Amino acid sequence: MNNLAVCIQYDNENVSPKETINAIKNAGFKDVFIQYYHRNDLEFSELEQIDYCRELGLNIIFCHLGYKNINEIWLDGEIGEKVTNEYIKDLELMHQKQINMVVMHLTTRREPPMYNEIGLERVKRIVKYAKELGIKIAFENTRKQGYLEYVLGNIKDDNVGICFDTGHCHAHFDDKFDYAFFKDRFFAVHMHDNDKSGDLHLLPFDGTIDWNDVLLKLKENNYKGPITLELFYRNDYLNQTIDEFYKEGYDRGVKLKEIFDNATKFSV
Repeated sequence: MNNLAVCIQYDNENVSPKETINAIKNAGFKDVFIQYYHRNDLEFSELEQIDYCRELGLNIIFCHLGYKNINEIWLDGEIGEKVTNEYIKDLELMHQKQINMVVMHLTTRREPPMYNEIGLERVKRIVKYAKELGIKIAFENTRKQGYLEYVLGNIKDDNVGICFDTGHCHAHFDDKFDYAFFKDRFFAVHMHDNDKSGDLHLLPFDGTIDWNDVLLKLKENNYKGPITLELFYRNDYLNQTIDEFYKEGYDRGVKLKEIFDNATKFSV
């Protein structure tokens, strides 16, 4: 319960995904998640990353699926159907790779189409297939509120929950989030910081998130998964080596875990 995990970020500056994985392993992390975005420009592919993590003894807690054209899922037409079928194919691959949870977006960009029955029926098809494969789906809070509430309010399957992204909530939602609505359905988290100016992916405590408040609310609403960091090696962090960066990230994760473990739950 509440191990430390971290993202295999393949857009870290000046280092390869393989070097990132090595630094993560050296820092002491045992759990990771993989970005599976169908990138064909990587020298070390996403599938190779999965295999290499396992070779090093790293546990893959979930894969984050891509979100290209995800807005089309809410629109009638062939593109929305194609997107839906691509997710179904991704789930089959995850099953083959023995990965039992995926994270998905419901929207991208600033102005997605309004949620509706067309998209809901497509999401239900994805969820149904995932359930047949024994895979959980955690839908992430992105830029727009209402989509998570709509989908989880209409889909009660026990393999459907959310991935709570702390940076998105702070920068895009001004920290306004109905934690209680999703009680017992927090499957995963992405923990990183910012100063509300944008989705900066700073190390925890380098921005303005109130971590005591966030972690207490997660605990109150029965989050039991890993303290999962989504870090980005860039900008001022390039003053450190990649190994120093992930060691610092690990230490910040330990602090978050201590806050979570010592948080006193609200009285009911």
